[in-house]
Amino acid sequence: MINSYAGADDAAVATAGARAGADVVRSMYGRRLHRLDKGAGDFATAADVEAEKAILDVIRAARPDDAVLGEEGGQQGAADAARQWLVDPLCGTLNYAVGTTLVAVNVALRGGAAAVADPFSGEVFFTDGVTARVRHDGPDDALLTPSSASRLVDVNLDPPFPGAPGFRAVDLLAHPGFVERFRPRVVSTTLALAWVAAGKRAAYVTDGGDLSGSVHFAAGIALCRAAGCAVTGIDGAPIGEGGRGLVAAADDETHGLLMSLIHSRG
Repeated sequence: MINSYAGADDAAVATAGARAGADVVRSMYGRRLHRLDKGAGDFATAADVEAEKAILDVIRAARPDDAVLGEEGGQQGAADAARQWLVDPLCGTLNYAVGTTLVAVNVALRGGAAAVADPFSGEVFFTDGVTARVRHDGPDDALLTPSSASRLVDVNLDPPFPGAPGFRAVDLLAHPGFVERFRPRVVSTTLALAWVAAGKRAAYVTDGGDLSGSVHFAAGIALCRAAGCAVTGIDGAPIGEGGRGLVAAADDETHGLLMSLIHSRG
């Protein structure tokens, strides 16, 4: 495996890792999987654990000196390492556990390349930090082109809600201005961020703290930025520079409209 990645760039490593995890997720789909309780209603399955192992095998073979922060395995290597990979092997575990195929496999090098794999469509969305592309089953990659034409906005309704009562996603969904201009969606996986970059969604909104180092969000944020989306926190500040939560929109107009709705009381 080491030889197979000897000349690979970071985007190729991220893509290979995401694909390896996606292969595991797809192969284990439909089985009765034991739930590993994490507390507060969160849990993992054997698919989460095995997919992370497959991703780490790729990263260790290609970049043995890099640190990794995994959703299931935690920190491996120095926490202050110059290069750190952020790995979420199965985003949408509850969806997966109840037989819903809306899930994502997220692999990101902090501040660099990233990939998001959809195990069931076969699509892998990836970026080298400059451009963003999607790879289907064929040999040709296509540039990601954001678009707000769908008017579909995914809103994360999963707890916790640190912005409440100042910001509550449920209030946004009921805002007359939102209802007039957009149509809400709740897919409960950060695959929706890749869809914003690809033009399948107009925007994505979530509450939260600084998400720049989140294993759940780092890959999707990297994709959206490289695709040319407008990306800030719900407070308007840049992600990683004080911004909390996330508003990722296909264009500045959509982003500005969502920000005005978030900060108005309807």
